[in-house]
Amino acid sequence: MNEENNGAPKNKWSRIFRKKWFFPALYLAIAALLLSAVVWYQNLGPDEAQDDSADDYTPVEHDEEAERVMDQQEIIQPPVESMDEAEIITKYYDYDADQDDQENAIVVMNDRYYQSTGIDVAADDGETFDVVASLDGTVDDVKKDPLLGNVVKMKHDNGVTSHYASLEDVDVSADDKIEQGEVIGNAGESLFGKENGTHLHFEIRKDGQDVNPESFFNQPVSALDDVLTEEDETDDDSDASDGADDEESDSDETEVGPPLDNNPEEDDSTSDDDTDKSKDDNADKDKDDNADKDKDDDATKDNDTANEKSA
Repeated sequence: MNEENNGAPKNKWSRIFRKKWFFPALYLAIAALLLSAVVWYQNLGPDEAQDDSADDYTPVEHDEEAERVMDQQEIIQPPVESMDEAEIITKYYDYDADQDDQENAIVVMNDRYYQSTGIDVAADDGETFDVVASLDGTVDDVKKDPLLGNVVKMKHDNGVTSHYASLEDVDVSADDKIEQGEVIGNAGESLFGKENGTHLHFEIRKDGQDVNPESFFNQPVSALDDVLTEEDETDDDSDASDGADDEESDSDETEVGPPLDNNPEEDDSTSDDDTDKSKDDNADKDKDDNADKDKDDDATKDNDTANEKSA
C-alpha cells in the first residue's frame, strides 16, 4: 500500500512532462521573465546615468565671452525717441538710389551742390525735439560750428562713430559715457541746410566711411561690416572703368557734404585767393613782356643812331 502511494507522485509528474503543452509553456514563462528583467533594467539605467551626471556636473563660467557676443548684437536705433512723430526730410546720397531720392539728398549752399553724407530729421510739427544717442558709446567731441551749429561726435565699438549736428542745445560733454536712448541735446537750426528749418543732421560712419543710417535702423551693428565689404569690392571693380569718365564729368558733379570736416566758405575763399593770385601772376607777366619790348625798341633806336653817325 505504501509503495503504491510513493509511486503516485512520480507517475503524476511523468504524466505532466508527457503533456505536449508543458515545455512550450515553460519556455514562454522563462522568456517572459527575461523580457521583464530587460525592460526593467532599461528603464532604470538612464535615470541612474542622469543622476550620476547631475552629481558630477560643474558649471563653466563664460560670462565675459557672453557679454562680448551681446555687445555685437546691439541694435542701431534712430536718434529720436519716436520716428512716428518725425520724418526724414533729407536723405543720404546713394549712387544706386532712384532719381527722386538722389535729388532729395542734395543740399544747396552758396550756389554749390553737396551730396548729403547723412540724413536730416525734423518733427512733423516743425518744432524742436529731443535728440537721443543711437548707440551706447563715449562722447568724443563737442564743438560749435558756424555753419552746422552745435556738433556732437560719439565713438562706439568696432570703429563705429555717430555724428549729431544742427543742435540747439547740448546736454553732454566730452568723455561722457552715454547709453543708447539717452538725451544728448535738442534739434535746432543751422546755416547748412537752412531751408530745412529746425532739424537734426545725423551721420553714421564705419572706419571713417559714411554709410546710409536709414538702411541700418533696427539692424545689429555687425551689419555694417558686411555692407562695407561689399562696397569695397564694388569700388575696386569700377575704379578702372570710371577713371576717364570722371575726368570728363568733374565740372558737372556735386561735391560731397555736408562738410563736417570742411567749411564751404573756406573753399570759396581759397578759390577766390587762387583766382586773385592767377590775376596777379598774369599782370606781372604782362609787365615783364612790356619791359622787354621797351628794351628792344631802345636797342634798335641806338643802333640806328650809330649807323647815321658813321655815315
